[in-house]
Amino acid sequence: MTQAEQHDATQAPTETTTAAAGPIRAYKAFDQNMQCRGFQFDVGQTYEHDGPVKACESGFHACENPLDVWSYYPLDSRYAVVELGGDVSRHDGDSKIAAARITISAEIALTQIISDGIAYLMGRCQGARGDNSQLAASGDRSQLAASGGYSQLAASGNGSQLAASGYGSQLAASGGYSQLAASGYGSQLAASGNGSQLAASGNDSQLAASGNDSQLAASGYGSQLAASGYGSQLAASGENCVCVAASPGSTARAGAGGAIALTYHDGKRYRIAVAYVGENGIEPNVDYRVTDAGAFVKAQG
Repeated sequence: MTQAEQHDATQAPTETTTAAAGPIRAYKAFDQNMQCRGFQFDVGQTYEHDGPVKACESGFHACENPLDVWSYYPLDSRYAVVELGGDVSRHDGDSKIAAARITISAEIALTQIISDGIAYLMGRCQGARGDNSQLAASGDRSQLAASGGYSQLAASGNGSQLAASGYGSQLAASGGYSQLAASGYGSQLAASGNGSQLAASGNDSQLAASGNDSQLAASGYGSQLAASGYGSQLAASGENCVCVAASPGSTARAGAGGAIALTYHDGKRYRIAVAYVGENGIEPNVDYRVTDAGAFVKAQG
């Protein structure tokens, strides 16, 4: 394993490499061991890459748009604010940057990724700040952001990003691989495309996804997460949350006082297994799957 970690890319990176005019603030995701592609990072440390720098191939990678990190790591990753320097190379498909030098400034929580992502989109894209705002987009890779209460955001193109910080907001996306983030309490997020990612940090939020391989994460208490697509991942770290998956092959975790309902097939018919955090050995904030016999077991990897 070389010093430079590498990300798989679905789009060709920018070829030009330039020297950074100054430190670039960016965001980076890691696995639960604070590693990326097998390379160990630590908060407060600076790392140098010796060799060419090219996005998606060599150098240390991070994203200027906090929400873009979800294109490379799952929602339940560890996150950090970083500074990039030296030679840099930019990816032409999103805000990912490869750099010769990276400093891990501070570890942050999912809630800050959401709030910083909303601020980032508000500064760069079509944004609305008043209450009861309505934004809609039909093109691929659209970006919509709203900070007022009871806002409504809808996008039908693939790869769209929707972000809202006001309470009671409603976000809906039908395109595949969309990213929805809300920090206000009582928000409602819904996605029907495959591979969508929904994250909410406000209390009493509702998240629903019907596409396969979707990821849903909520940190506020009293949140409700529901997924009907195969292979979905649900994570609710707040207290008294409910996670429900209607298709087999899904995993879920819930915080203290939470409930989990997962669907399985026993060879004859579909059935639903229900578990309650704190009962029968079900631990808070641990990923579970259900076996063909309807038993909850810890999900591996």
